[in-house]
Amino acid sequence: MHRIRSKWLLASVLFFFTCVAWAQAQGADAFTGAASAPAAVQPLAASEPVAASPVAVQPAPLVRPGLVPQDSLNGADTAWMMTSTALVLLMTLPGIALFYGGMVRKKNVLNTMASVVAVAALVSLLWFAVGYSLAFTPGSGWLGGGSRLWFAGLEYLKEAGKVAVSHVAPNVPESVYAMYQLTFAVITAALIVGAVVERMRFSALLWFIGMWSVVVYAPIAHWVWEPGGWLAQKGVLDFAGGSVVHINAGVSGLVCAHVLGPRRGYGRESFEPFNLGLTMAGAGLLWVGWFGFNAGSAVAADGRAGLAMAVTHIAASAGALAWMVGEWVVRGRPSLLGLCSGLVAGLVAITPAAGFVTPSAALAIGAIAGLTCYWGATGLKRILNADDSLDVFGVHGIGGIVGALLTGVFASKTISGVHGDIAVQLLGVVAVVVYSGVMSAVLLWVTKVIVGLRVDDSSEVTGLDVTQHREHLGS
Repeated sequence: MHRIRSKWLLASVLFFFTCVAWAQAQGADAFTGAASAPAAVQPLAASEPVAASPVAVQPAPLVRPGLVPQDSLNGADTAWMMTSTALVLLMTLPGIALFYGGMVRKKNVLNTMASVVAVAALVSLLWFAVGYSLAFTPGSGWLGGGSRLWFAGLEYLKEAGKVAVSHVAPNVPESVYAMYQLTFAVITAALIVGAVVERMRFSALLWFIGMWSVVVYAPIAHWVWEPGGWLAQKGVLDFAGGSVVHINAGVSGLVCAHVLGPRRGYGRESFEPFNLGLTMAGAGLLWVGWFGFNAGSAVAADGRAGLAMAVTHIAASAGALAWMVGEWVVRGRPSLLGLCSGLVAGLVAITPAAGFVTPSAALAIGAIAGLTCYWGATGLKRILNADDSLDVFGVHGIGGIVGALLTGVFASKTISGVHGDIAVQLLGVVAVVVYSGVMSAVLLWVTKVIVGLRVDDSSEVTGLDVTQHREHLGS
């Protein structure tokens, strides 16, 4: 009886704080005034592109369009963006590798980690070759141009004292911005691995992810984050990747799980995780790295970046506790895996909102996401009847959708200079879900024709560590 009272007391306290946060967030503009924010805090995907420096269009020896004087850059912004790039890469290597590797069975740990490493390397080279140019250069509303293929034009000309900058991030070298966005492309693709572990051919994964990063990720990034993208023009708000990263990866993972079919013994056997200590270490790296993910998306070392960092931590904490309470009430006890999943859910949901909302709103968003994603990884998963092995859709897909829609509810004009619109946010969600889902199915069909998708039954029973890599963990 005492345990039951304790659980409901925790649930009541969390519910109370969520309601208070909701009320405060809804009334934030009334308390702080409705003055518009200065131009320096306009959203990353603004409806008008940042004007190029006048120097960039003056004819001069060795100077190409997009080059500005080296001393016109902001040193603090550049240092912060380089740090954020390292933090986001840390989320994948080793964050995702540990997070996923700890949750699969012992016979598939090395294959899971190898998949994350190989995906990171493959997507990095594809981003260098074509992805960045297609995503972040002006073109149509649907796709960028070819001016930055193979990172062309990202020079630093010492003789002229010039360096290339992007129209999206004019205060840092474009090479830094391109690398920062590379880490986003890498982690988005790596997230999909969690939906296909323990049964997908290693070669098939690489074929699929390679095509996916160019055909699916780059266009969606252009739609939302390049100022001329059609969703950016519609006013869709996605500060750091709720739609571009999490909904995109979640939907693709769900499609992959459906097409591949369930693992042998799914629903009949107990699939014991190899080492939840590794999963917790990976979750910790994700939590720390997410400060680069969200605060780095301010593309400046300024007050907005600081606020993004604060709301990120608050949402992660609320998500962890909300999932814990939900699991405690439903199953009678909390779990380490639930806490790790909940903190990731909170981080996912605050990602699209990080530069637009108050700390009180972040508390509400994290708590709502923790409970919703708990349902997504349990009840909804049973309804969808897909063996999404590590709940990529349940956590990242559902968390991204919740975060994107709540951004429309909680976005504060005093912080971002823009009002949220839930109808516009819904348009963005639907567009990403449909395009990612359809194109993922098409690319899986192409991959099946080329190399096949799934290992044979005997290989699956033996484990992919041995059958795909001829390696195994020691006893």
